[in-house]
Amino acid sequence: MVRARPHDLMLLAGLPGAGKSSLLRKLRASGPYTVLDSDQVRDPLAEWLPNLPYRCYRPLVHLLHHLRIVWAALTAPGPVLVHEPATRVTTRTWLSLLARLSGRRPRMLWLEVSPEQAREGQRARARVIRPHSFARHVRRALRISARLTAGRPLRGWPEVTLIYRSDVANGLKLELVGSRSR
Repeated sequence: MVRARPHDLMLLAGLPGAGKSSLLRKLRASGPYTVLDSDQVRDPLAEWLPNLPYRCYRPLVHLLHHLRIVWAALTAPGPVLVHEPATRVTTRTWLSLLARLSGRRPRMLWLEVSPEQAREGQRARARVIRPHSFARHVRRALRISARLTAGRPLRGWPEVTLIYRSDVANGLKLELVGSRSR
């Protein structure tokens, strides 16, 4: 179980294929919350553009996903849960900055899996990213994992919770506590 306040911007991060989308689909919460996953943009576009390869409209998916994140951070009444690999410093930085500028508390949930588990997750969903791209994610994720397991914080994220896939096999429970005060 993870506790969340109404003004939290919670980043669910980890390697591509770690199971972030699956975890968010099985999320149970004690109150209202907003989930933002790029699949919520990608899937409708894939239906609308069935003959166009994803690589052709991937930038549009990312742009719309990021715009939705900004909008929710500014307007959502409860916690906002954002799905992003966040292995890039720039991604973590802009999301942390957005949280602060919108009066939200930045919190990260890092979904810890091995590169092999993540690759298998990609195969299971039939969306395997290119080897060189995955290798970059793995290098960055290993550095993040080492920092977190050593108890060293990530810049801009004063609170990070390590989540192991085996511990959340039945989903994640989000307990909303406190009241919203900006």
